[in-house]
Amino acid sequence: MLGGLRFVDVTWFLLGFSFLLAFCLHRFSRHVHREFERSHIVQLFQDLIRYGKTKTQIKRSDFLRSLDVPKRWFWHFYTVSVVWNGLLLTLLLQTFLLEEGLPKWLVDTLTCLNGGQTNPGTDHPLSVLLVHILLWIHSLRRLLECLFVSVFSDGVIHIVQYAFGLSYYIFLGLTVFCVDIPLYNEGSSLLGQLQWYHAAGTALFLWASWLQHHSLALLASLRTKNTGAVDTVGHHMPHGCWFDLVSCPHYFAEVLIYVSMAFCLGGASVTWWLVVFYVFCNQALAAQLCQEFYQSKFEDYPPQRKALIPFVF
Repeated sequence: MLGGLRFVDVTWFLLGFSFLLAFCLHRFSRHVHREFERSHIVQLFQDLIRYGKTKTQIKRSDFLRSLDVPKRWFWHFYTVSVVWNGLLLTLLLQTFLLEEGLPKWLVDTLTCLNGGQTNPGTDHPLSVLLVHILLWIHSLRRLLECLFVSVFSDGVIHIVQYAFGLSYYIFLGLTVFCVDIPLYNEGSSLLGQLQWYHAAGTALFLWASWLQHHSLALLASLRTKNTGAVDTVGHHMPHGCWFDLVSCPHYFAEVLIYVSMAFCLGGASVTWWLVVFYVFCNQALAAQLCQEFYQSKFEDYPPQRKALIPFVF
């Protein structure tokens, strides 16, 4: 524990703040002198915050290019999540339904993340179980979309981004066990703990998941023929659905998915709102870069179309 704060909370805050700082630095860098843009530090910074199509807008050295891995490897992230969070979900079900204790290695890990406290998440069976289920469903859907829906170009990601993506869902799954929420209906059955916010959170999750899937399917359709065969891997201006409001409705949906899980926790978990803070800052930066790419590529790009949040940003 750091100054009364748990390691898990400090980590999510620092991650969110880092992406917020990166967003601000990027916005500032657009107004600096061209000579400064050519510096190795700025090139490295831009290389670390960009992936896919947005990397084509910057000049990179051969060394930086040697650290690229294919963007289509995104499916590795969701495979790790499906397997790892499936394991955690199984252990959680055994704890709640069969009254078996968590394995020692997991208890020790959670105790470390909680700053020496016992894992509070197991005191809130329905909320924690529901969030774990939604997280696993989200990961499985994204894995299937990467494998069977999305049409990837030759875009790349930095090896550091790849390593971060592999570890992200591992830490996220552990975080669910560490949520700090008040104890409701102590001692009651799982169904007896059911609250209105569980239904509201699940409904928002389902709608946001549909929005994200529909947006990704629309993007994929820009690269396929009517038969479904890939016609091109080039980039085209998307239209329809929420693309008429924002450049990245799939990023907006990602934020809403995590907000829906906060609702499922009663909106009372500071830890999970720190996760939402990170996700928002991360997606805001990605949406800003994507917006700039579209604006530079298409002269007739709709000026009223925002980057992430309709009518706001």
